[in-house]
Amino acid sequence: MTSKLRTAVVGVGYLGRFHAQKYKLIDRCKLMGVYDSNPARADEVARELSVSAFSKLEDLIGQVDAVTVASTTSSHFEIAKMLLENGIHVHVEKPITTTSREAESLCELAAKKNLKLQVGHVERFNPALQSAEAKLNKPLFIECHRLAPFKPRGVDVNVVLDLMIHDLDMILHLTKSEPVSVAAVGTPVITHTQDIANARIEFASGAVANVTASRISLNSQRKFRVFQDSQYLTMDFGSGEVRLFTKTGEWNGEGAPPIDMDSWSLEKGDALLAETQSFIDSCLLNKPCVVTGEDGLRALRLAEQIIGTIEKRHH
Repeated sequence: MTSKLRTAVVGVGYLGRFHAQKYKLIDRCKLMGVYDSNPARADEVARELSVSAFSKLEDLIGQVDAVTVASTTSSHFEIAKMLLENGIHVHVEKPITTTSREAESLCELAAKKNLKLQVGHVERFNPALQSAEAKLNKPLFIECHRLAPFKPRGVDVNVVLDLMIHDLDMILHLTKSEPVSVAAVGTPVITHTQDIANARIEFASGAVANVTASRISLNSQRKFRVFQDSQYLTMDFGSGEVRLFTKTGEWNGEGAPPIDMDSWSLEKGDALLAETQSFIDSCLLNKPCVVTGEDGLRALRLAEQIIGTIEKRHH
């Protein structure tokens, strides 16, 4: 491998274009080109970034060391499999694949080939979560709201795989525990699949999570609240504001209870850039990925459980 990581982006729609821009900003890599199933789109982004547009996927073999796959979810498996089989490290957008069986297959292939497989759960690189993580030792109750106005992109999958999966990955990461029961409800409103969903998940640790995702909301909201013994932490991923309430003594029944409130507002760091840099580090320095293929698989398994529970209600 050269000292600079040779990279490419497959799928340069709305999100893929941003991925390509991030690669161009990083000295330790060289963006060799982009590929898209729509050649006109590939040409447009390639021109903008002064790189090549690959005319077919197979042209990447031998030209690149690592690739970000930001194509439609349904195409992730075949593309990532082809790249891994040809010795190329893969960073695949979330959800890792459409089924956990496909995800298992990719994880096994990456391990067998000794290649990096990172999944684009970008919220893990959000400064709000990173700053709060040190304060969270044993979450008991987690509540998340991820609401967004309707956008035509992303609707090749339901809202659980499109939006809720971000929070599922974070919940699994923070609880460090396996889910033991799931109750869920959801319904299609605009598309033919769930556009709004709510799930209540119980974990082996005793923690409970209540998660709501909607892609038909009037306003955007990305809020994440965590309750633990004597503490309550609230994070707003939109504004970057974090508040931590801590009980400092016993309340004697009079006046205000003894609670300290610590709040900090984070500069909206570039989580996508941090994620891209982390992937490059993993490839060049042979370090474990921050968000591994197995992490993507765990989040997808939980999402499948939620979707299955919702679908049972409709039959």
